[in-house]
Order: sequence, then C-alpha cells, then structure tokens
Amino acid sequence: MGVYLLNKEEITFPNPLLAEPDGLLAVGGDLSVERLLLAYAHGIFPWYNPDEEILWWCPKERFVIFPNEIHVSKSMKKYFKKHKISLAINRDFMDTVRRCRAKREDKEGTWISDEIEDAYYELFKKGFALSIEAFEDGELAGGFYGVAIGKCFFGESMFSDKANGSKTALIAFSEYVKDRGILFIDCQFRTDHLATMGGRYISWEEYDEMLGIGTGRGRMGMGDVEHEDP
Repeated sequence: MGVYLLNKEEITFPNPLLAEPDGLLAVGGDLSVERLLLAYAHGIFPWYNPDEEILWWCPKERFVIFPNEIHVSKSMKKYFKKHKISLAINRDFMDTVRRCRAKREDKEGTWISDEIEDAYYELFKKGFALSIEAFEDGELAGGFYGVAIGKCFFGESMFSDKANGSKTALIAFSEYVKDRGILFIDCQFRTDHLATMGGRYISWEEYDEMLGIGTGRGRMGMGDVEHEDP
C-alpha cells in the first residue's frame, strides 16, 4: 500500500485503513495543534526518533485499558492499604513530560524530543492534554501524560520515581475517570507492564466506533481524513 507523504500546507491524513501491517500510515506534516487533534480523533498518532521525519501510526489492533477493567493485583492492594495515595492532575504538565523523557534518555533512548515537548505543551494550553501524578505519603511516586479529547484518553509516556509509581498513577486515574464517562485509555502498543494491569487488544472496528462516539466526530467514512473549519 505504501506510506503517504503529508503536505505541511494541508491538514489531512490518508484513511487509517490504508496503514501498513505494522501500523505506519504516513510521514511528514507538522505537529500543530490542529493536525494533532485531527490525528488523535481518527486513531492516528506521531512516533519517531528525534531529528527524523515525523512518522504517523495507526495500528489496526488497539491495545486499550477500560477504566472499569483495571486490574489491581494482591500486592498492589496491600500497597494501597499501607500508604496514603493521592492523585494530582495537571500539577505541572511540563515537569511530568520531562520526567518521562529523562527516564528513557538514561536507558534505551527516547522519542520525546524538544519538538514533541513543545507540541504537547501547546495541546495542554488548549485543554487537550493532561498530566497525571500519584503521591505516596506526600512524595511523588510516578505519573504519565497524554491527550484528552472528549471521552477518550490517549496515553503517551510514563515514569516512576518509586517502586510501582506508574502503576499507582494508572490505577488511581482509572478509578477517578471510570465514573466520569471516559470510555477507554488508549495504550497504543502492548507492553507486558500494561497487560498485567488489564490492557487488552480490541479490533479496529470496535475502537473506531468508540472513538467516533467519544470524540464526537462520528464513525469514520472510507474517504481521506480532512480538516474542516467550524
């Protein structure tokens, strides 16, 4: 099928169904707020190495966590009983992003470049990105950040400053949002860590239907994805 080259002057995407088997859909474009919102509302997200062209992905099988299906292991239940846990949303968005970046730079490397930081900060300022942090007995344990559109949350990256820090944040966030109408937490790709917490694959058809409802865009047609001015 081939990978599509995006025009920076035109905010459009090819139909997500045209993505390669590994999920790669397009290359190029930019990280403007307008383009990012269009992308996420159709199941597309950027993921690429710093200093390379922007790559846009749309895996057909989506790995998600439904808030009411979050799995809390016996050891985590004991942990929650032992410690006082509190949840902070948007305490310091950029601090959360940079903690996620630093944890990966020190290990396997990171896709969170200066360009990514700037782009998601713009989303945050427009009200479309959140940072979530968990505190253990008053001390920062871990957290994550992601994109929030309507009733959908798209996780981007996590960090832990204490053992179980990111798990604690994800469990606390799931408990917080499950009665607030959030349909799913999109994990994008599977990891063993997320699988143990209740993450599972769903079909593109199920994902796209929920995405249409949750973002308010309706179910996607078969044409290209285009931006329309309100």
